[in-house]
Amino acid sequence: MNEQDKFVIEPIAYLRGDFKTPFAIPRQAGIAKDIISTIEFTGKYRNPDAIRGIEGFSHLYLIWQFSENVEKNKTFNATVRPPRLGGNKRVGVFASRAPFRPNSLGISIVKLIEVKETRDKGNILIVSGADLMDGTPIFDIKPYLPEFDSIPEAKGGFTEDNPFRTYEVEVSKEAKNSIPEDKMAEIIQALSNDARPAYHENEDRVYGVNIAGIDIKFKISKGKVVIVC
Repeated sequence: MNEQDKFVIEPIAYLRGDFKTPFAIPRQAGIAKDIISTIEFTGKYRNPDAIRGIEGFSHLYLIWQFSENVEKNKTFNATVRPPRLGGNKRVGVFASRAPFRPNSLGISIVKLIEVKETRDKGNILIVSGADLMDGTPIFDIKPYLPEFDSIPEAKGGFTEDNPFRTYEVEVSKEAKNSIPEDKMAEIIQALSNDARPAYHENEDRVYGVNIAGIDIKFKISKGKVVIVC
């Protein structure tokens, strides 16, 4: 690769949300619709003209960086082991949405709830359904166009034979008393999508996660997620 072939990009914004670590972040955008995040523009991109008309669109594409994996992605691996295949089968990195990929780029569709004017951060975007960690760099935002971007006949590859699994969530009495009511729906949705590390299938093993600054312990027991505290 020649030097002139390299292309440097910079963040236009950062996502702010309740997930401070990758653990328990929804595996795909849109599956946890109660998760609310904000998009804060930076520098010269904090210009209201740059988002003029954006409120007319219900959904947006975010092009962002797997910022936690940049160092790991300096070594190219042609294949990955998707969790949907149980971690036992490899597929090509370009046939997956794995975070371990060249340039560490990801793409997500989120729902635009509101464009909000603030005194210190300019106009920010309130969105729902993001599958991103707090502080994730965003490189571009594009409107979702249902006329062209929705493809009903699209095929889902190996995911069609391995449907996404969701769990019923049971909240213990202790957890109900310790989790704020306004965060309960978000936490339930995040944990219903099996927040355990990939390939962990230990029944009754207790896991710990912090969501929205709340330390939560949960386990999978008898086919359901149990939030124990």
